[in-house]
Parts: sequence; C-alpha cells; structure tokens
Amino acid sequence: MRAGRAHRGAPRRVAVAIALLASAIASGPAQPEEPTVEIQERDLKLDGGVLHLRSAGPDGAPAVLLLHGAAFDSGTWEQLGTLALLAKRGHRAIAIDLPGFGASKSLRARPERFLLDALPALGIDRPVVVSPSMSGRFSLPVVADHPERIAGLVAVAPVGGLEFAREHPGSAVPALIVWGERDRLFPPSQAETLAKAFSRSRVLILPGARHPAYLDQPDAFHAALLDFLAEVQGPPTP
Repeated sequence: MRAGRAHRGAPRRVAVAIALLASAIASGPAQPEEPTVEIQERDLKLDGGVLHLRSAGPDGAPAVLLLHGAAFDSGTWEQLGTLALLAKRGHRAIAIDLPGFGASKSLRARPERFLLDALPALGIDRPVVVSPSMSGRFSLPVVADHPERIAGLVAVAPVGGLEFAREHPGSAVPALIVWGERDRLFPPSQAETLAKAFSRSRVLILPGARHPAYLDQPDAFHAALLDFLAEVQGPPTP
C-alpha cells in the first residue's frame, strides 16, 4: 500500500518540476537591475544671483540643456525621468531654473543674453537645448544671433516661434519641433510654420497631448528626443 501511494505521487512531483523548469526557461535569465542614476542638485553664482540646477551623467559627455515653461522648473525633468534617461544613455543632462523661477528667483537676467552667460558657467559647450513654451524667450534669440553656440534645438510650442520664423528664415541649427495635438495656447499648425524657418528640421505632433506635450506623452517625447540627439551629436561614448 505504501509503495503504491509513493509510486502514484512520483509523476505529480516530476510534472511540477518540469513545469517550473519550463517557466524558468520561458522567462529567460534574470535581468540585472539598471544602476541608479545620481542626480545632483546645486546652486551656481551667476550675475550677482543664484542659478539653481539639477544635473546627471558624465562630465564631458554630449550635453543636453533642459529649460522649462512658466508653470514648471528644473524638478519637472527629474520627475518625468528625463534627467535619468539621458544620463543612462551617456549624455550630460542639465536642467536649470530659469531666472525668476524656482530656486533661481534671486537671479535677474535679460532673456536674450542669459544663455550666452550661463553656458560657460555651466561648463558645457554647444549643447542641444530643450525649450518648452515660455523658455523660447531665452533660447530663440541664441539660435537667431549665435547659432554656433548650440548643437540643436528641441522646441516644444515655444513662445516667440512665429516671430522667429518671420525674422530668421533659413537657420542652420538642426531642430526638432514638438507640439501637442490639443494645444489650446498655440495651434498645432504653428509647428509647420516654425519648422520651415530651419533648413534641417522635423515635426512631431503628439496625439491627444496638451500644451506641455511632453507631460502627456513622455514615452513618445523621450524616444524622439533620443533619436534627435543621435542625429545631431552622434552616439554618446559608452
């Protein structure tokens, strides 16, 4: 009797073992966890005030400078995961609180001059500038008057886009123009108008997205950003 019960239980144990083995094979080897990205937050003295910034990624790597809209600050890019993503891909990512915003409230600067003074202080040369909404007041004057200072522009429904397109056609700065399909501040039709001001540009309309389109469609935005960076800066050094 005991031998019979043992014999009947053996196939069940074998079946369980086979099922567990099959499950392990199907799931593949355990994937190593990605290293945690350290995001540094600090203040930098500039023009008699304080410039607050967040940064991640190796020094000397291709630089990406992240600006922000009027309702946001540098923390937006940390919360969205953009700083960490860029650092993991080998870029030097720096997000700043623009003058008068966030923790840079003590800093006063002319928008058209600010980036020209900030870039040397930040220790970066020819970054790709990501410029949403209000920050167009800071980025577009540099594109117009000092195109050699930046490697590319990612313009997300920027303030001043139509004026720039009228006054500065034929810019040689590579540009990615991003717009939300449901933008109620600046109609998406302005994206094509702005894109025509650049000799090398592409337009990305994010479906269902509002004015801060990157917040509504972060995955699509990040994918397009990484593709653009690879085109204008080349693959980052591992």
